[in-house]
Parts: sequence; structure tokens; C-alpha cells
Amino acid sequence: MESPAASPQPRDASDRPVGLAPTLAARAVNATKVYGHGQTAVVAIDDISLDVPTGRYTAIMGPSGSGKSTLMHCMAGLDFLTSGQVFVGDQDLGDLTEDQLTLLRRDRIGFVFQAFNLVPTLTAIENITLPMKLAGRKPDQEWLDGVVKTTGLADRLDHRPSELSGGQQQRVAVARALASRPQIIFADEPTGNLDSRSGTEILDFMRRAVREMGQTIVMVTHDPMAASYADVAVFLADGRIVDEMDEPTAERVLDHLKKLGE
Repeated sequence: MESPAASPQPRDASDRPVGLAPTLAARAVNATKVYGHGQTAVVAIDDISLDVPTGRYTAIMGPSGSGKSTLMHCMAGLDFLTSGQVFVGDQDLGDLTEDQLTLLRRDRIGFVFQAFNLVPTLTAIENITLPMKLAGRKPDQEWLDGVVKTTGLADRLDHRPSELSGGQQQRVAVARALASRPQIIFADEPTGNLDSRSGTEILDFMRRAVREMGQTIVMVTHDPMAASYADVAVFLADGRIVDEMDEPTAERVLDHLKKLGE
């Protein structure tokens, strides 16, 4: 594995003037999502307010059905709230048309999912730069080189997905999310289809992207080990935030999840 590359423009929270609050990459305000109507209505998320500071790695956790994926999808503009607001930066997603929302997702948000969602006929580097090509933008070459080095893909750029392992394919997906320097990356169970070693590599790459490249990541996961790579873990139960944990460890997260399940 290659040594991590220095960020072209590193951002360190320690450089922030004392007393100045971190800017927010995204936030939810009294966010509620209800599926169905009447007696069959299901409240997936229930009056949630959550701030996501810029340059932080946030894990969203909770039992199955707790609303964690619904919350992420609404904050990423992939689903719509029944009531409340979600913002990316200062932009209220509820004020956008469908076309404007599509452009915002393309230009300001990165996505990493369980399924790698790579184009099989394209090489790794073509997959990484595809969103920018579709947007008619040229990549910042210095930044792109840093992303490639950080994800350890320098010797795999000409390979197609079928020539890559699952872990390598997910590295390509992470690099694709990072390459356009989005305001925020949303990752939904990004290690769910990987073995433990490959999963650990992906989590390490994502943490380095936050610490060395100033990226903001929100990750939904059920895995206490995955959550231990985050700066903060947010716990959901029955569609509501019930707790937060700074500097989570796998052991503390597991204990907390057990209590939620009781």
C-alpha cells in the first residue's frame, strides 16, 4: 500500500480561530419522514435535528428500522421530507426544483454505497472522473493525483472493474466520490459487501480523506468497528436521535447498541 499523500490544500480544525464555530456542511432541522397514510402510516424519522460540521467524520448508527438510512437519504436529497428542512451548506433542499436538486447532488455531494456502482466498460480512472466528465468539468489534476495516491490506486488506473477485487472496486468508488471535491460525502454501509481486511482499508482511506484532505463524510453503518473510525457516532432508535458519542470505540459503540436493543 502506498504511503498517504499530502493534501494539495489541507484543512485542519486546529487552524480555526479560537471561539469560532465550525461551519456546517449539512444539517437537518425538525426533519420528519412518514411513509403511507392513516392507520398504515410509518414514521421513519421523527422530528430530527442534526448538525454535520465541515471536516468531520460522522457515523449514524442504530438498530434495523431505526431510520438511519432514511435520514441519510433525505439529507442527501435522494428522498423528500414530509416536514422539516435539510440543508447542504446554506441551501435548503426543499427550495430546489428537481433539476436544481440533480445539479446539487452532482456538483456538491459525493456518494459511496454498498454496491460499487462502477461502469464495467470503463477503466478505474475513467470511472473516477466520469461525474466530472458528465458535468463538462476538468478535474483539478493536483487534487486528483492526491486522491489516487491516498486510495492506493496508482497501479490500478487502467484496470476495468472485472479486473479488480471487491476492495479495489470500492476504493475506486471512494476515489470517485472524492475526486470532484464535494462539500459532503454520504456513505451508506460502504463496507457491507467487503471482507474484514478490505473493509478496514476502505474505512482507513475515508478517515484519511477527512483528516488529511479536509473532507466531510456522513456514514450509515450497523458495524461498531466501522463507527470507531468516525469522529462522532449518532445513535437513532425509533426514528429519533437518542444519543451522540465523541471519539467512539468499537467496544463503547457495541455496548451502546446493546442497550438500545434492550
